[in-house]
Amino acid sequence: MIDWPNVTEFSYEELGLKPEELQRSKCVLGFIPVIYYSVLLCVGVPVNILTAVALCRLASRTKKALYYYLLAVTGSDILSQLFIIFVGFLLETAVFHRDVPTVLLHVVSAAEFAANHASIWSTVPLTVDRYVALCHPLLHRQISYPARARKIIAAVLVLSLTSGVPFFWWSDMWRDSHPPTALDAVLIWTHVTIIYFLPCSIFLVLNSLIIRTLRIRQRQQPCQEERGPPRCLGKTTAMLLALTSVFSVLWAPRTVVVIYHLYVSSVHQDWRVHLAYDLSNMLAMLNTAVNFFLYCFVSRPFRSVVRDIMLLRGGPLHPRQALPQQQAPTNASNSSLYSGNNKRSQRDSTPLSPRRNRKPS
Repeated sequence: MIDWPNVTEFSYEELGLKPEELQRSKCVLGFIPVIYYSVLLCVGVPVNILTAVALCRLASRTKKALYYYLLAVTGSDILSQLFIIFVGFLLETAVFHRDVPTVLLHVVSAAEFAANHASIWSTVPLTVDRYVALCHPLLHRQISYPARARKIIAAVLVLSLTSGVPFFWWSDMWRDSHPPTALDAVLIWTHVTIIYFLPCSIFLVLNSLIIRTLRIRQRQQPCQEERGPPRCLGKTTAMLLALTSVFSVLWAPRTVVVIYHLYVSSVHQDWRVHLAYDLSNMLAMLNTAVNFFLYCFVSRPFRSVVRDIMLLRGGPLHPRQALPQQQAPTNASNSSLYSGNNKRSQRDSTPLSPRRNRKPS
């Protein structure tokens, strides 16, 4: 990331290295990545902590699975900022210049990939939840509740931690002078499949189905104008489309550069690939700090909760309205049952009319 000079007073023969092994590509950006990541860390971590507190309040008030999924995304973003930006880029590279034990480098690398996978794959259950809510609303009322959301989030975190273990053997693209090996090719393709191709395919398919369903409903609106007001794109759906679109745009350059490094030119040897790799990493890490602004732009309840937190005001402990997804069917059945029992109790407790008490003469 930073061009630390390769100048040495010893000859190549004294070091036992070939001249081409010491020829490293220079970092054109200099100290710009250090400044960028420092600002991103100082802004992103407090913003994500504020987002987590706001989502915790919304989850406790509404009891919706949506906010639990968003809370998992925010927590994973915080882990990514700590492991990838703070430990990986700033401490290891900028401060210690990679002059740390090799085992520690590999352990941190595995932790970075695990946090990265958790940050990306926490969005997948959210996308599936929104698809089921829009395309299969009756099924969504049955399967979407906080307890199941917490189990799904725990499973995603465990799988993400497990998927980061193979990347203990991930090679340092900035430092390794040898060309990519077969193991490097397997790890690179596994990496781009996990972090980009597979989740983006899921996002593309489900979002296409969601948009198709919304268009069909909009076409049916002219025939249903007498029944009620027309329905527009929901805030939650707009938030989902914004999240997945921003992720797809910000992570696409890094995916292309990694594959280019594998088959065309190495980051270690070509300064242009080195520059592209640095810029793509900077764009990808920006994805961990933009969700707060997307939530504020789309969601009015989120803005209200953030305003209460900033003004040190406590919100209501209980939701103001009944939950339409989970409590409406139960309340309806309970109200019908109560009305039936009430009528029956009134019938039993009402005294007989005088006509019925009279005996026929």
